[in-house]
Amino acid sequence: MNIYTVNYILSRLSFAMAAALAIPLVLAIIGKEASREAFMLSVFVSIFFGIAFRRYGSPSDDLTPREGIAITAFGWFTGTFLGMLPYLLGHYLGFLDALFESISGFTGTGGTVFVTLDGLPYSILFWRMMTAWIGGLGIIVIFIALLPQSGASTIYMYSAEGIGPTLDRVMPRLHEMTVALFKIYLIFTVITTAVFMLCGVDFSIALAHAMSTIGGCGFSTYDDGTMHFHNLPFELWTTLFMFLAGGSFSLYYRAYVKGPAVILRDTEFRTYLGIVLAATLLIALNLILSMGMDGSMAARVAVFQVTSLSTTGFVSADFETWPTFSKMVLLLLMVIGGCAGSTASGIKVARLILLVRNARAVVLQKLNPNRVVDITLTGAHVDGAMLLRVGTFFFLYLAVIFVTAFLLAMDGLLPFDAVAVAITTIGNIGPAFGIVSATSTYAPLSDFSKAILCLTMLLGRLEIFTLLILLQPSFWRRTHRW
Repeated sequence: MNIYTVNYILSRLSFAMAAALAIPLVLAIIGKEASREAFMLSVFVSIFFGIAFRRYGSPSDDLTPREGIAITAFGWFTGTFLGMLPYLLGHYLGFLDALFESISGFTGTGGTVFVTLDGLPYSILFWRMMTAWIGGLGIIVIFIALLPQSGASTIYMYSAEGIGPTLDRVMPRLHEMTVALFKIYLIFTVITTAVFMLCGVDFSIALAHAMSTIGGCGFSTYDDGTMHFHNLPFELWTTLFMFLAGGSFSLYYRAYVKGPAVILRDTEFRTYLGIVLAATLLIALNLILSMGMDGSMAARVAVFQVTSLSTTGFVSADFETWPTFSKMVLLLLMVIGGCAGSTASGIKVARLILLVRNARAVVLQKLNPNRVVDITLTGAHVDGAMLLRVGTFFFLYLAVIFVTAFLLAMDGLLPFDAVAVAITTIGNIGPAFGIVSATSTYAPLSDFSKAILCLTMLLGRLEIFTLLILLQPSFWRRTHRW
């Protein structure tokens, strides 16, 4: 592995983080907020990191898979560390809490350790939303988009960031497509901001919530989140944009190039839509029959929470009080997540489709051993290697949930609460049940649990493999070339 190439890329990433931190710094200076010193120091530290990495780095146009994985992993470590500095240097949070808040934002989890947001400077609140927005599309993806030029070898950074299974052949035009994805991401954010303003929300609050919505995070400027607004149009539009954020941005790019009919022909998107509609119907009926809730209100809160807990983590109702059946449906949605190539996490709808189709193929071959079953996704053949990766990922995903839940239970959480927290953090959702319900925060958890969840959130965002590879001794051997 060429450590000098890795350091060079990390230096550019550090300078990019300094530029990002300069935005809330300007807001803090304009608003004469006490946080301006914290942001100024954060910018200086980021620049120092950039200079230090550059001192021991050199550019290269040829990246190996190992270097791409190292850049992605250490890029996320660097980004989340620099991202926590405003919370730490401003004395708003301690070290571990600041790191948790930063990782939660960048991974799109949206779980907070702030006991209350009241009294926090707007610049701090805005930075929380910026971390959600930057991490939503991906630190590395946005970084690739902003590079003046990128070789085909940057595919290793792109794939290591956890975009989910994809059959697109993006390598020859990776930089072009990444720039297009970033433009679509930006356009979605602008449109969402404008629509929120038309719903009567002030520009600063509309922009902050638009970044959190499109970034798939669920951070808010208010303790009670979207429940604060009591605004039906705002809630409905938020539902729509959360749903779109859970769709594949690569699919939106193809729709831009080939026409909108591409979206309706996409198997994953149709399945994603079907899951949302089916779950909404089931929960709405359960709320009506079990709680006597009005039909329109049941449909309203059901569609919002179904869409939110598949993608973002916003809260429009206290679902802790809902019937057990509704909670189990929501828990299942947290596991599934959104589409591959979206700002959502989870196992992804594409993997779910392939798991089901592979299971069906195995059953058919048991009935007729000589039968050859071709597994496809949106008309494209899926080979055995892809199916093996999907099955392995699913096993590892469940294993991480089990280990995380076991460690949390060992630290004192009730079994159901531990499982729910494990699912919501690896799925980068945020709210769960019990101790971290829709109306509570992660603040009561012990430092041990918070440290475990920091790792779990990163495993979920980078889709496990990238971090597990770092544990392989062969990854660090100079003589081994991947």
